[in-house]
Amino acid sequence: MAEFSWISRSPLEHVLVVGAHGARDVAPGISLTEVRNFDLIQVMARRGKGAELANAAKARFGMAAPDLPKAVSTSDVTLIWSGPDQFLVLSKGGKHAIDILRQAFSQSASLSDQSHARALISVAGAKARAMLAKLSSIDLHPTAFPIDAAAATSIDHTGVNLWRGNDRPDGQPVFNLLVFASFAESLWHTMLDAAAEYGVDIGYSGELG
Repeated sequence: MAEFSWISRSPLEHVLVVGAHGARDVAPGISLTEVRNFDLIQVMARRGKGAELANAAKARFGMAAPDLPKAVSTSDVTLIWSGPDQFLVLSKGGKHAIDILRQAFSQSASLSDQSHARALISVAGAKARAMLAKLSSIDLHPTAFPIDAAAATSIDHTGVNLWRGNDRPDGQPVFNLLVFASFAESLWHTMLDAAAEYGVDIGYSGELG
């Protein structure tokens, strides 16, 4: 009988090549990093349970879940708005895995484990906005899209959850995006093409920062 391997693999495993890409005559203006080994749970309020979900989220995480397009974080979890009365729980280490969260939200929400269904990509650097502006209609100017702002949008016709993280120590912006695994490879190629003129530093991180 045939044997099957159930080892999880990155959807970018065959296309992510660590190192420099694009223009080489300038310092890289963009850093593209795939983040691996994370837990991601979609939480959606049941009909008429929005207020109950909000209370349960505050009790579970010690902070209110976002009810507007933004992301909120503690030291070990980020809650990302994904629509009315719904949000994504992004974490590491299993502390907020679905088996643990199911009890907290058993009366108010339906949960879906998206941990292996999405790719998480970080886009940072002085030219990050310029690259993303080629592919998205979202206004990413800091006055319109400040730190912690979020959007459920599309990049080059590919649906993503996009949010702005804390700036790097050098002050350059950081944008994070979640994309369905089946579209990740195509989007990765598209972003590399859009970023090539600025010079790109490509890498991956074994876990959330």
